[in-house]
Amino acid sequence: MSRRFVVQTGEPVLREKCIEVKSFNKELADLLDDMKETVRAENGAGLAAPQIGLNKRVVVIDVEEGFFEMVNPVIVSSKGEQTGPEGCLSVKGKQGTVTRPDKVKAEYRDRNGKKHKLTAEGFFARAVCHELDHLDGILYTDKAIEIYDLPDED
Repeated sequence: MSRRFVVQTGEPVLREKCIEVKSFNKELADLLDDMKETVRAENGAGLAAPQIGLNKRVVVIDVEEGFFEMVNPVIVSSKGEQTGPEGCLSVKGKQGTVTRPDKVKAEYRDRNGKKHKLTAEGFFARAVCHELDHLDGILYTDKAIEIYDLPDED
C-alpha cells in the first residue's frame, strides 16, 4: 500500500465523468488499498478515484458505520433531506453548507466484482452522495448554499 497525492480544484480530472470499471484484478485491489491508506492519512470520510487523478468509478468511504469499498456505485433511491457542513480533500481550506438526502440506497460491486446493496442514513448518506458526485465531475462547491474559508492550520 502507498499513500497517493490528492489533486486539488482546478485539475481537469475532477470535472470528468468517470469510466466504469470492467476488470476486477490485482491492479484494482492495489488501488483500493492505496485509497484506504490515503483517506486515513488525510483524516477524510471518503475518497474517490478522480481525487487521486484516476478516471475510474471507484470510491472508499470511512465512517462510523465502517470502511466501504465501492466499485461502479449507483444510488438507486433517496429520501428526506439534511443540510449541513461539508468539506473535501480536494478543496483544501474551505467548507460549505450543502443539502443532501437524509437516506440513500446504493448498489455497487466490491473488489472481487460481487454485487452489494447498502442503506445509508445521516452523515453516512452525506458521504455516499458526496463521493458518488465526484464520479460525475461534481464537487460539493457546485451544490453549496454557502462556502467559507477555514481558519489556517498552524
